[in-house]
Amino acid sequence: MTITPEAKKNDTLNRSHRAGLLRHWWIVLLAICLIAIGAYVFFIKGQSGGAKQGQSPVTRTVPVVAVAAKKSDMGIYLTGLGSVTPLNTVTAKTRVDGQLMEVLFREGQTVSSGDLLAKIDPRPFEAQLIQAEGQMARDQALLKNAQLDLQRFRTLWEKAAIAKQQLDTQEALVHQYEGAVKADQGQIDNVKLQLVYCRITAPISGRVGLRLVDPGNIVRATDPNGLVVITQLQPITVIFPIPEDSLPQVLSRLKTGEPLPVEVYDREMREKLAMGSLLTADNQIDPTTGTVRLKAIFPNQKNELFPNQFVNARLLLEVRHGATVVPSPAIQRGPQGTFVFLVNADQTATVRPVTVGEIQGGEASIKTGLSPGELVVVDGADRLREGTKVELKAQSGGTAQKGY
Repeated sequence: MTITPEAKKNDTLNRSHRAGLLRHWWIVLLAICLIAIGAYVFFIKGQSGGAKQGQSPVTRTVPVVAVAAKKSDMGIYLTGLGSVTPLNTVTAKTRVDGQLMEVLFREGQTVSSGDLLAKIDPRPFEAQLIQAEGQMARDQALLKNAQLDLQRFRTLWEKAAIAKQQLDTQEALVHQYEGAVKADQGQIDNVKLQLVYCRITAPISGRVGLRLVDPGNIVRATDPNGLVVITQLQPITVIFPIPEDSLPQVLSRLKTGEPLPVEVYDREMREKLAMGSLLTADNQIDPTTGTVRLKAIFPNQKNELFPNQFVNARLLLEVRHGATVVPSPAIQRGPQGTFVFLVNADQTATVRPVTVGEIQGGEASIKTGLSPGELVVVDGADRLREGTKVELKAQSGGTAQKGY
């Protein structure tokens, strides 16, 4: 039997086709196996992970810091950033023109009202005083002579020895000299006053600043700067703003006449500088900020406060007695409102909804939902759920805090 070339060619093509189909099926089968293995591994891991995740809130122990809620008096404060403002600030100036002969104060010295600060050359005014006194002596002599002549003219007029016109003229001359004497006296008093102004004294008690004019210079009453600035330090005031919504409460307390305590702290609110009381409130609200300015007064006996110093002022508006108080970090907020995490006797955490009152100085008052003595979590609450096991620790790593 003879095999033709065409039959050989067809046989070769058929065998190649069967080999290609076989390889294709092997590849499909291998892919199906890989997919099945991957799905199995994913399913097993998902189940094990879900089981672990479902068990973690109950089985995992979370270290937390907890403190007991306490019953305490809580002050309600209004706080504002203010500046120290003196009650009086005066620029000591000369009231006469002349040469500054002597400066009697030290820069930064504390002076009392009436203390001598500087002297101006008095000699020009002393010369004017001598001249005015000489003019007055001359006019007094003329007046005395005119008065004597007037008495003679009256006697002669009574005897009809002179005319009435001559008597009237003499009376007018006497009045003229009397006016001249009064003018001389005014000139003398004015020169004496200039001599007083040659001694520049402190108009108020306070601290003097830096000297603005050196001795030897010519000073004038029209000089804008003056000699030195004196600032009253005792007592001193602080002006600070509060929100306009708090103004009615402040005004109602001011009407009672009871002093409202004001504490002053440094800019970082770390150190208390002074204690004083509220003096008054401004008569208008600033429309750009919605605040009103308050003024508090402080004795400042130790010069704790300095003019133009920036401070934090705290006005004690009222005191809430017997409030349930917890640290403000214990307060948590969620979709259902505010709540705290309590630590039960079995060392598990539970969620307790609370109504929060005022928050002042790192403490929060609780109106409802909490009783004094109950342990609340203040650190570690972000890792807690209902029923989570907790381990009580102090902030330093010791035992739990039972109070604060």
